Amino acid sequence: MPELPEVETVTRGLIPVMEGRVVDHVVQRRANLRFPFPEGFVDRMAGRRINQLTRRAKYILGYLDDGQVLLVHLGMSGRMTIHNDPAVAAPEPGKHDHVDFVMADGAVVRFNDPRRFGVITLIDGAEVATHKMLAGIGPEPLGNAFNAEILAAGIAKRASPIKTVLLDQKLVAGLGNIYVCEALFRSGIAPDRLARDLKPGEIDRLYREIRLVLEDAIAAGGSSLKDYRQSDGELGYFQHNFRVYGREGETCIADGCDATIERIVQAGRSTFFCPTCQK
Repeated sequence: MPELPEVETVTRGLIPVMEGRVVDHVVQRRANLRFPFPEGFVDRMAGRRINQLTRRAKYILGYLDDGQVLLVHLGMSGRMTIHNDPAVAAPEPGKHDHVDFVMADGAVVRFNDPRRFGVITLIDGAEVATHKMLAGIGPEPLGNAFNAEILAAGIAKRASPIKTVLLDQKLVAGLGNIYVCEALFRSGIAPDRLARDLKPGEIDRLYREIRLVLEDAIAAGGSSLKDYRQSDGELGYFQHNFRVYGREGETCIADGCDATIERIVQAGRSTFFCPTCQK
């Protein structure tokens, strides 16, 4: 499933094509994805200007000029691709090309989702903070509302493994399995440590590494695992920088460490870690 860096990369790729631009019309090729499309979706989008395009957690939000907000979630396999070369027509839609946003300048933004776990809907702009998909989501890990003190307060009484706690979207928005594994490795913290037992210095280090690993991943265009592509069709490259994720049975890359990367399952998710570097 695309995680925060992947969604941020897609959002940044869409901004030059969609933000401040008018949607001429929408082509909707099926009645539903994970949920049915909102009633009158095609008509409600026609002629609307997207005043702002942004990301919240793993959601893409397009603020329209009539007060509606276009909400998009990529699900497990969704991707949005851009076709904006005036000399080359957009390719014929394939089996899994479910929606086209045709902009007034001729650009086409296409939503492809083989597994159909994605979401495209419209919500009232006044209800963004309280909408069922967005309510209760914690601070953005790269924003000013998240810092070491907020992290410390959020985990102070949590008697669950730190890996599991960091996946709680109410604590911090958008962190997913890949980047939590990587941040814990960079911090030298074992994933099965109880969150409440972390010392102040460890929390400071973990906070810094969460931000750094996300920034590094965004700079690399995200991680291409299975279906993910950037909005221009290119692969992300951060998977080449994984230090533990997906490396079970391989030698740790830390200087002077010859331990073998291990995998355990926590809350139904695979956790990769170095038993020597992480304590």
